[in-house]
Amino acid sequence: MKKLFLAGASAAAVFVSAGAQAANLDLSTPASTMPVKAQRVCDPYKNYSCLDAYLGDDVFTRFIRYYQLEWGHDAAPADPKAPPGRRAEWPATPETVPPMPFTEWPYGGTTNLGVTRPNSVDSPLMVAIANTSAGKWMADNHIQVYGWIDPGANLSTNTVKPGGNAPAAYSYTPNTVQLDQAVIYIERLPDTVQKDHVDWGFRISGIYGENYRYTTAYGLFSNQLLKNNSVNGFDMPMVYGEIFVPQLMDGINIRVGRFISIPDIEAQLAPNNYMYSHSMTYSWDNYTNTGIQTTLAWNKNVITQFGVTVGTEAMPWHWGARTINPFPNQVYPDATMLKDPGAKPSLTAGIRLTSSDGNDSINIVADGINSGNWGYNNLQWYGLTYYHKFNDQWHISTEAYTLYQRNVLNQNNATAQNIAANSGYPFGPQQMPFNSPFLAQCPAEVVTCTARVYTALAYLNYKPTPLDNISYRIEFYDDEEGQRTGTATRYVETGIGWQHWLSPQIELRPEVSYYRSLDAPAFNGNSNAGILPTKSYAVIGSADVIIHF
Repeated sequence: MKKLFLAGASAAAVFVSAGAQAANLDLSTPASTMPVKAQRVCDPYKNYSCLDAYLGDDVFTRFIRYYQLEWGHDAAPADPKAPPGRRAEWPATPETVPPMPFTEWPYGGTTNLGVTRPNSVDSPLMVAIANTSAGKWMADNHIQVYGWIDPGANLSTNTVKPGGNAPAAYSYTPNTVQLDQAVIYIERLPDTVQKDHVDWGFRISGIYGENYRYTTAYGLFSNQLLKNNSVNGFDMPMVYGEIFVPQLMDGINIRVGRFISIPDIEAQLAPNNYMYSHSMTYSWDNYTNTGIQTTLAWNKNVITQFGVTVGTEAMPWHWGARTINPFPNQVYPDATMLKDPGAKPSLTAGIRLTSSDGNDSINIVADGINSGNWGYNNLQWYGLTYYHKFNDQWHISTEAYTLYQRNVLNQNNATAQNIAANSGYPFGPQQMPFNSPFLAQCPAEVVTCTARVYTALAYLNYKPTPLDNISYRIEFYDDEEGQRTGTATRYVETGIGWQHWLSPQIELRPEVSYYRSLDAPAFNGNSNAGILPTKSYAVIGSADVIIHF
């Protein structure tokens, strides 16, 4: 499967390269100098009915010409016969893609209620195969295949390779060029606009690249990160099915499988973010849940969410699983111990309140809630996000949360140090040679303690043109016991990024960010190599290009 995925991504890269060259063709060329087939070409933005005549017949030509068609535009040509894309009474769509990374204010764990139609993703690949038997079958069954390729690079004041940019994330190694992610989706979107029938959907995703280290769940392809510390790796961050039932209130969606955690402004998938880099607020947060998530629209303004999962970045087959304890001790006294104490039944709950004009939305969420004992990523998350649109050019996105884990081994205690050195806990060197969870840094007299984080984040966003967005980010991150980042310190971070779209399919995101650790050096180290951080600041300039297919 991995080889097929990589082959498909490589083929898409070739097609896109050719498409960029095709985009330079001049549609004003006199008909007498154009090929016979091209003489029939019209402008589908003015006359949608001639789209197929513009695209041609064979798959490769259609693929290239679709990039050419959309070049310089901020949307695909509109089909006048398409059904409405949202319920008439629903709050207005606040944003557009391009230049923003979303149209609806984000809330996870569900297909957006009241505003989702099947076959609604603008995909050059799906357009290219639309007139083939396979493409027609997929369209009839509302199945789409699409994705993107995302290479990036950074220049940094850090120098340790690899890993010297951490705890800044998504540019893990300083001064390098990398494949951030090559992603493919196979999905069916349920129709959440209609109210007359039960509908269903699914998504199967695959990601390959450096960014796999930020999606990995313990027990699913995790040896790449935890045993080998591979630079590039493969993951499947979303594999789920869902059913939409419109007859209950204004509709309920039930999702079962692995999915992106329900809080947060940001997400692991590159197109879902304002900037190339991620905030620390997101980088050291809950990433994915596996379980059942329900999302109920009580009316156009109120949506609630409730779910049962097996924790965060945990797999169901680790629930109750035990492993040999090579060093029984006072914290883990038995000959065996739980493989991942965080893999256990957990609750998620949230409420989303949206104004009738769509300009304001708040999400209050609790995610991954259980007894809170230290696990691979057993984060007890309580927080909120808030969005406000000032006008068509300006909006702000804010987030604040606290999270904690209990009974974390204390790095400053001699007994805890001995337990850790002898792998007498689930994440010791014998179990996880690389990238294991950090210990806490607490008063020396306690063997274990509770590790907490407090954070606040804001993005101020300005749309100067339909193809450009400028985002200013500022945040405060307090890793009180250092369990998340490896250093017990407060951080401040600020950055500015430009999201420029050449078309709805190709976007560029240059940026520069400044990080400061206020209480101790936190940058230019590598915990896997035993290199301690030496710098209290980092300046990182970076950029990526996202090529959709």
